[in-house]
Amino acid sequence: MAATSPGTSSSTRPQPAFVATRWSVVLAAGGGDTTHARDAIAHICQTYWYPLYAYARRRGCSPHDAQDLTQEFFARLLEGNWVAQADQSRGRFRTFLLTAMKHFMTNEWNKAHAAKRGGCQPVLSLDEDSAEQRYRLEPVEPMTPEILFERGWALALLNDILLRLEQEYAREGKKGWMDALRPALTADRESINYRHIASQLDVTETAARVAVHRLRQRYRLLIQTEVAHTVTSPDQVAAEMRHLFQILAAR
Repeated sequence: MAATSPGTSSSTRPQPAFVATRWSVVLAAGGGDTTHARDAIAHICQTYWYPLYAYARRRGCSPHDAQDLTQEFFARLLEGNWVAQADQSRGRFRTFLLTAMKHFMTNEWNKAHAAKRGGCQPVLSLDEDSAEQRYRLEPVEPMTPEILFERGWALALLNDILLRLEQEYAREGKKGWMDALRPALTADRESINYRHIASQLDVTETAARVAVHRLRQRYRLLIQTEVAHTVTSPDQVAAEMRHLFQILAAR
């Protein structure tokens, strides 16, 4: 592998995706009917529809009702411009969104559900079969709806970062490297088979160790960068990183 990790130059680095919803995106979404605002709210909808769907399912909704509820929630989010009420100084955006969802379910779902049956059009396309397939993979053990929502956010963040890493390596013509190194990305260091990786890449075991080290460093840096965009000050990043991995470890 070259001395510089794939995709690390400022000229070739891809623009960060919106999976860990940035406050700048939230502010844009609440900024009125502009193209930028509409794009921002579209990213928010695509990011959070499954965590909110899973939250509704864990609260006891049927698959069909959970889909209808999530659809109608986003419709109300847009119609009422609720995003404009999000205040960065008062905490995480996903906390604001989950609080709004709780309020919606408690006070407005029956009325909204009746309106939905009256012919309201969905605001985004939800694949109910896909959603249920994902939901069946969630831990069977008791997990609160709130923790499940947080877990959905965390998995979305990590999946997006993995995709970005794959794109970086592909641009460098090293897709095969990423394929070989991916299992070592989240494995315990003691369990990494460097000899096998070296054989796959036709390099020395020392070179394989360096490649794994650089990939893991890049992965952590991307996580830190995304998390930094979801908090209000740099000193909150470490705590949010711990929170993210605690959520992923929850069973």
